Amino acid sequence: MNTDLQQLHPYPFEKLAELKGGITPPAHLAHIALSIGEPKHEPPEFVLQTFADNLGRFANYPATKGLPELRQAISQWANKRFQLSSGLCAETQVLPVNGTREALFAFAQAVVNRQTANPLVVSPNPFYQIYEGAALLAGAKPHFLNCTADNQFIPDFAAVPASVWRDCQLLYVCTPGNPTGAVISTEQFQQLIELADRYDFVIASDECYSELYQDENAPPPGLLQAASAMGRHDFARCVVFHSLSKRSNLPGLRSGFVAGDADILKKFLQYRTYHGCAMSVPNQLASIAAWQDESHVLANRDAYRAKFKAVLKELGGCLDVSCPEAGFYLWPKLPISGEAFAQKLFAEHNVTVLPGAYLSRQADGLNPGENYVRMALVATEAECIEAARRIRTCVESL
Repeated sequence: MNTDLQQLHPYPFEKLAELKGGITPPAHLAHIALSIGEPKHEPPEFVLQTFADNLGRFANYPATKGLPELRQAISQWANKRFQLSSGLCAETQVLPVNGTREALFAFAQAVVNRQTANPLVVSPNPFYQIYEGAALLAGAKPHFLNCTADNQFIPDFAAVPASVWRDCQLLYVCTPGNPTGAVISTEQFQQLIELADRYDFVIASDECYSELYQDENAPPPGLLQAASAMGRHDFARCVVFHSLSKRSNLPGLRSGFVAGDADILKKFLQYRTYHGCAMSVPNQLASIAAWQDESHVLANRDAYRAKFKAVLKELGGCLDVSCPEAGFYLWPKLPISGEAFAQKLFAEHNVTVLPGAYLSRQADGLNPGENYVRMALVATEAECIEAARRIRTCVESL
C-alpha cells in the first residue's frame, strides 16, 4: 500500500464519533445534528424529474469530458454569474466533475511534482480536510495559514515568507470559507494571482458555497472574475471548483465543475480519463437543468437567511458569534475548548456540533479552531431554533 496513507489524519467525523462514544444523551430530547454540512432543503423537483426522465441513458458510457451541452450550460452560468467579459470556453476551460470533493483531491495528484526538493501545498487553517489529504498523497507537505478573528478569517497572504511561496506548487483557498463564511475580495484574489505569477504556483479556489450569501446585491466574487478584471482571459494558473450540492440542495447528485486555465485542465482531463471518474449521463442532464435555473437558488438563499436571523436572535448575547457573509455555518467562539463544549452539549442537550479543532492544525504555535465549534444550519428552521435555545442553556450553565 501507499505508505503516504499512514500520514492521513482521522476524518473530523471519526473524531466526533469517538468524542461522543459512551455518552447517552437525554432520551426526552430529539437529536438535532448541526455537525455535518449536508443540505436538508428540498432539491428542485424539476431536476429530479429530468433525472427520472433519462434513466434509460444509464445504458451509455459517459465521456470523462462530459456532454457538450453540460459544458455549455456551465460556461453560460459562470459567464453571467462572474461577469467574465471574454467568456469561458466550454470546450477547453470547463470540465464536469463528480462534486468538488473528489475534484479537489484529484487535482493535487495531477498538479503536484513530488520530485522537487520541498513541494508545498498551502491552504487556510481551519480548512476542508480534503486539502491536507490531497497534499500528503500527492507527495507534498501541507503548509497552513492561520485564519483568525484578527485577520477577519482570511489568510494574511502578504505576511507569508517568500521561501514558502518559492516552494509552493498549489494554493488552496476556500471562499466563502468553510467554516467561517469569510469572503476573499477581488483585490485579495488579484494579489494572489500576482504572487502565482511571480512564484509559479497554481491557485485552486474552492467556491462551492458561492451561491449562499446574505446580501442579494453583493454576491461573493470569484477567482476567475478577479482574473478577468485584470484582462487575464486565459486564467493562467487559476482554477475554480463549483458544485450543485449547496447551491441546489443536490449533494447526492455528486455534480460540479472545474474551470479556468486550459493548459492545466487538459492535463487534469488526462488524469481523470485514467482515474475513471466520468459523471453518468442522467446526472449530467439533471445538472444542465439545475445550472440553467436561478429561481430555486434564490429561494434557497432566502431559507438560510431566515434561519440565520432566527438562530442569531436566540443566541444574542450568550456567545461571541455573528452572521457570516456567506455559507451556512456559524463559527462561534467559546469560553471553553470546542471539544469540551461539543461533548457537554451532546451529553446534556442532544445537539451535535463539530469542534473547531477537528478542522484545524497546530501552526505557528496556534490551533485557530481550538475554542470554536462549527454549527451547520442545515436542519429545518424549527429544529435550528430549538437547537439554539438548547445551546443558550448550555452556555449559561458553564
